[in-house]
Amino acid sequence: MRDKLERRSFLLLLVLVSIAFGFILEPFFGAIFWACAVTVIFAPMQGWVLTKIGDRPNTAAGLTLLTCMAIVVIPVIFLSTAFVKEGIQFYQRVEAGEIDPRQILQQLRDAFPWFDRVLVELGVDTSNLRERISTSLVSATQFLAKETLSIGQNTFSFLISLALMMYLTFFLLRDGSKLIKLIVRALPLGDDREEALFKKFAEVTRATVKGNLVVAIVQGALGGFIFWILDIPGPLLWGVVMAFLSLIPAVGAAIIWFPVCLYLFATGDWVSGTVLLVYGAVVIGLADNVLRPILVGRDTKLPDYIVLFSTIGGITIFGINGFVIGPLVAALFMATWQIFMKDFNGEL
Repeated sequence: MRDKLERRSFLLLLVLVSIAFGFILEPFFGAIFWACAVTVIFAPMQGWVLTKIGDRPNTAAGLTLLTCMAIVVIPVIFLSTAFVKEGIQFYQRVEAGEIDPRQILQQLRDAFPWFDRVLVELGVDTSNLRERISTSLVSATQFLAKETLSIGQNTFSFLISLALMMYLTFFLLRDGSKLIKLIVRALPLGDDREEALFKKFAEVTRATVKGNLVVAIVQGALGGFIFWILDIPGPLLWGVVMAFLSLIPAVGAAIIWFPVCLYLFATGDWVSGTVLLVYGAVVIGLADNVLRPILVGRDTKLPDYIVLFSTIGGITIFGINGFVIGPLVAALFMATWQIFMKDFNGEL
């Protein structure tokens, strides 16, 4: 009887201490999560370096980390700096009245008068629609610019998080395999099941991060390039925004380039509008339709609709980290149920 009481008391203490430790780490969730993601992505390279230099884990982890910084971190810092600079300039133009969302909306309504008739037929009250949309556009534009300004002002916090992430990544690269074995020994789920779940975690994280980032970079670069060619203000700013939005499957970058296309038509620039429409639908859209299923859906073994809903849901709950966490949770959900059906229901 006493042994049972002691065992239950210890398990309660274990749960409480684990929850408390989780609360302590909560402010560093982003840094820890991305350290794990980077480790999973660069773990094959860490293994390759070890085979070349021998049993020198510290050196191998250091070389892998330097490669990661050269490929990912340094370019992101340079791009973020340019993005913040252009975002601040855009905000200043909005504040100075050089860019007026209300005027843009009026030009769109003048060019497409049938739009109001369609809204009336659908039962939408258009009496104060212009004011509401104009206010929303101004708010959205200023929010985007102010957030960009905020990013610039919070550079120190970003650098601290980045340093913590890279610091943790080094130790995860060096000791990752030992930590996984320790966790497998500690968890009471069955070693085979735990190894299967860890394998699924690695597969989904690697595929989602690499796949979504490749798609985002390609679509953002293509969008920024055509904006620059067509002399649309803020090509770098909108290219980065399109890259972020392209994390949402199916619609993504079209949220930016399609309204700009309509504006070009509304202002009578039919050549630029047609070029942007064709380029956006064919080139930018093709990058999403071709690359995403190959890089994300196929490797994660998730249906496209699961990838779509889990990505949007993840971003809604977890912010930018959600584009990985969402599909990861969905994949672990499906893997867990597959293990359940196999081990408890006898299904293959």
